[in-house]
Amino acid sequence: MTRQEIMILYWAAAGLAAAGNAMNTGITGGPFSHLIWEQYFKQSPEAASIATMIPSWVVPALGSEALAQRDFFNPDWFIPIGVLILVTILFTINSFSMGYILFRVTNDIEHLPFPLAKVQAGGATALAETSQKKEGWRWRAFSIGTVIGVSWGLIYVMIPILSSTFLVTPITILPIPFIDFTTSLKEVLPATMIGIGTDLGALLAGFVIPFWVVIGSFVSSASIGLIGNPMLYHFGILSTWEPGMSLIPTQISNNIDFWLNFTIGSSLVIGFVGFGATIKSIMKSNREKKESGGVSTTVMPPPEGRGDMPLWIVGVFWFLSTAGFVVLLYYLIPSFPWWISAIFGFLWSPVFSYIGARIIGITGSPYGSSFPFVREASFLLSGYKGLDVWFAPIPIFEHGGVAATFKQLDLTKTTFGSVIKLSALTMVLMFICSFIFYSLVWKLNPIPSAAYPYVQKMWPLNAAMRTIWVKSTLPGGTTFIFEIIKIEYILAGLGITGGLFALLTAIGASPLFFYGLVGGLASPMWQTMPTFLGAILGRYYFSKRFGDEKWMSYVPIVAAGYGAGIGLIGMIAISIALISKAISQIVY
Repeated sequence: MTRQEIMILYWAAAGLAAAGNAMNTGITGGPFSHLIWEQYFKQSPEAASIATMIPSWVVPALGSEALAQRDFFNPDWFIPIGVLILVTILFTINSFSMGYILFRVTNDIEHLPFPLAKVQAGGATALAETSQKKEGWRWRAFSIGTVIGVSWGLIYVMIPILSSTFLVTPITILPIPFIDFTTSLKEVLPATMIGIGTDLGALLAGFVIPFWVVIGSFVSSASIGLIGNPMLYHFGILSTWEPGMSLIPTQISNNIDFWLNFTIGSSLVIGFVGFGATIKSIMKSNREKKESGGVSTTVMPPPEGRGDMPLWIVGVFWFLSTAGFVVLLYYLIPSFPWWISAIFGFLWSPVFSYIGARIIGITGSPYGSSFPFVREASFLLSGYKGLDVWFAPIPIFEHGGVAATFKQLDLTKTTFGSVIKLSALTMVLMFICSFIFYSLVWKLNPIPSAAYPYVQKMWPLNAAMRTIWVKSTLPGGTTFIFEIIKIEYILAGLGITGGLFALLTAIGASPLFFYGLVGGLASPMWQTMPTFLGAILGRYYFSKRFGDEKWMSYVPIVAAGYGAGIGLIGMIAISIALISKAISQIVY
């Protein structure tokens, strides 16, 4: 295959892998993974007090045969599935259209460099080398990563999956996703989440993620774990924690007592910094243009053969898809102020998508731009009483990353039209395959259960934190949320994080270190430690051995190979497990 064909397939596969990852819950596999999460949330102990109020267009009612029999074919699922299909179609159109407009502005008019786009497009070049009957260094690096992924996947993925077919409790050589030492060290480090992550992919991520982002994340998470939490417990701030709590309950209690508030304050600083940096870069760009005699910013004709479309047509698609979200929300919740969703869709999302696209185009940062807790604040301040709005498709989007994807297509000479056509086909196949896959998997085992250790450990945390916000718009819920939201802790986060930013700016530290520090506030050490080890190995061992330039060329491709290898093993293991369990049910 050519690199253009590979790039198209890569983007389609990436969309399949990421689709439906509700709330970053660790479950993917298409849009029906979202419904799997929602059915768990409605039946979870954390949401027991609000379960009967969750609308039927999200999940069928409690006691429904659709839930009891774990059956997507039940008519009670027709409305939730219909809403899911409509939202997915609208979002895809909205994302493509706004992303394309942002690409034309940031690439064709402002000529931003997109520094990571060339690196990200290198994976397609690596795979294309085999089609040209030559095996260059990219293919060798990809093969090494694939072997690592397959080898690790045999131990980490295949053994637990296959053992679950004949054992009640699967065999896990390494606990997924972490080894928990919280209860063992409760006397030495009270109220501290102590664990070791067991995912090799996190180690490899340390090779790829910017070094100072990783260092900042580890420094803040380690400081919080080893110093901050014990001190807060000593002063009585972390009052909910009790000895004997494991890692996840400890994280929930600490978030409620302090860190949810502190993170809100620190996230506000990130929002202000990102917005200010974008305004500053725009002013600097305009000043440089004036000093150089002025550069025309009119829309120039796009290069031939790229598959560009008239901007006004793309703008119409974006407008209609955004209007579709506003109308759908009004249909689902007529009592919720429609103008709030209109402001988010037609004003907020385009502005912050543009800011995010500029940040990515200038720095290469994959994080884009966002302003924290806007959705939550809008629901609280609207005065709306009800929880259905928390499950509604509010058009608060940040499409800056899509502009970077179009840049990758441009670099690999891939026509935009071919990607759009394939994405439409992929969407149809994605719904069909996701429906079949989760119909089988959910029928064979409840999700979560011992057969799915990651979600069994992590979903109670997600459900608990989500329930806190969902309750806030119920009658009396404002009192409940303000018992948790403490202004003094938010101001502490705002002041300390703002002071750190001023200090690091004054001493000339890397801005990435600051972003890492803030990101590490919400990350326990079991997540940041493997990435930190990977960053140290990459910078002080592999870079010295291979040279900085060669190592930085190898790393993204090795990581891509690892993902392909472990994904292949996971696919094979799940296929065997499905066939085995299906046969066993037929026999008995």
